[in-house]
Amino acid sequence: MKKRHQVVIVGGGPVGVALAVELGLRGIDCALVEQRREPQRIPKGQNLTQRSVEHFYFWGIAEELRAARLLPPSYPMSGIVAYRDLNNEYWYAPPLREIVNSYYFQENERLPQYQAEYVLRARMAQLANVEARFGWVAETINQDSGGVEIAIAEADSGTRDILHADYAIGCDGSHSITCKQIGIERGGADFDQLMVLALFRSRELHEKLKRFPPRSTYRVIHPELHGYWQFFGRVDVGESWFFHSPVPANTTRDNYNFHGLLQKAAGFSFACEFDYVGFWDLRIAVAETYQVGRVFIAGDAAHSHPPYGAYGLNNGLDDVVNLGWKLAAKLKGWGNDGLLATYSQERRPIFKETAEDFIEAGIRRDREFLQRYSPERDRAEFERAWREHANSAAPRVLTYEPHYEGSPLVYGPPHGVSGASGAHTFKARAGHHLPPQRLTSGRNVFEELGKDFALFAFDSEGATAAAFAQAAEALRVPLKIVRDSYEDGRKRYEAKFILVRPDRYVAWTGNDPPADTAAILGRAVACL
Repeated sequence: MKKRHQVVIVGGGPVGVALAVELGLRGIDCALVEQRREPQRIPKGQNLTQRSVEHFYFWGIAEELRAARLLPPSYPMSGIVAYRDLNNEYWYAPPLREIVNSYYFQENERLPQYQAEYVLRARMAQLANVEARFGWVAETINQDSGGVEIAIAEADSGTRDILHADYAIGCDGSHSITCKQIGIERGGADFDQLMVLALFRSRELHEKLKRFPPRSTYRVIHPELHGYWQFFGRVDVGESWFFHSPVPANTTRDNYNFHGLLQKAAGFSFACEFDYVGFWDLRIAVAETYQVGRVFIAGDAAHSHPPYGAYGLNNGLDDVVNLGWKLAAKLKGWGNDGLLATYSQERRPIFKETAEDFIEAGIRRDREFLQRYSPERDRAEFERAWREHANSAAPRVLTYEPHYEGSPLVYGPPHGVSGASGAHTFKARAGHHLPPQRLTSGRNVFEELGKDFALFAFDSEGATAAAFAQAAEALRVPLKIVRDSYEDGRKRYEAKFILVRPDRYVAWTGNDPPADTAAILGRAVACL
């Protein structure tokens, strides 16, 4: 009799492997199927948000992640924005995600995606309950009320096998076979623009960019590009680079002067050697749902977009921790199908708004700026608008704050709607990420969190905590209770009671003992 897994993960890029780690650490038996035996050494998905690094902390590999960074700390993760080319007098160095570091337990990080993949693969290899099938591809996915059947084949030999599981998750990218097999449609904006991704080496470029303060990225906005970017990024310091740019629709590796394109964007000549040239289409796609029956999708299979703002991988990792605790809860007997349904309900609005209000809006905003303002037409007007353009960067970072205010699992505001736009604050708010604070012990509240629910009870008389513990036992929900005084930085929470979900989002807050703790906890796990 063939072994039956609890979960099969189709696709073993960073999101798929992260999901295997998340579930494996929760005691779930998994199999992972991935065609590539080694990570693809294309430096994409470089900018990890603070919340993503928090995930690595809870997977036990935050320090390993930071050790895998290629750029030294002297090169900030933010970048340069220049008008027309990198030799232009108009440029600025905007603050980026580092300005919200204090609202998270971990600071953001920058490293090539393949470096993060190596760290994740090493962690997965330590988990005995995760079987990795590298070098295999999924061919068909079928499901019924009792489980999922995945037919797989070894890419080199053609050897075939059948995997059986309670659930399957497709983390197999924007051309997902999982979506095709279970009939999920994807829709979104198609900009009808071909883009090139070039990897190259040039010490001369490094030397000539010393006119700027040390930075990791260099973005060019040009009137001829209609709001689309040209983008240089460092892989290391001194030699290795990647570059994105719009190119004509009929461009191939053999019919285009890519060296000339690089030099035009830079605004000066420099020598370089190419290691890779590839193409991608500038489009945004969001799946209509993230679940069909016993099959889910996550990462680029659920949502894909151009590499503007580093939203893709970070959203994929948030998919992982959202789905991970809910799937584990169901498999361990204290979750239900209603809880699983909230994965799509919570996650899809986040990326839909990210796509529309941050990525598409950013392209549109740059296009309108370039059409309206020109130093050749009116220098004074342009310079005033350029200063406003520079000053708009920080507010956009501050307002990108994904939340689940509209989730049926949280006690959010009346008529709350889940989305990507919000505000960073140290107040504990239902549906939002828990901000860090120190406890009397000197430990951070995040050091008290784990893989289960947690209740922080500040200046509690004890009866409320006991009532929550009793409700958790009745619902079979694992709950940790942390008691402390309502003093010092903890007052910034503006709540004496904070119920935190396993994904570090707040489910409920209060200052007075609630009348029905069972109702609060029951709602948090979809048992009402």
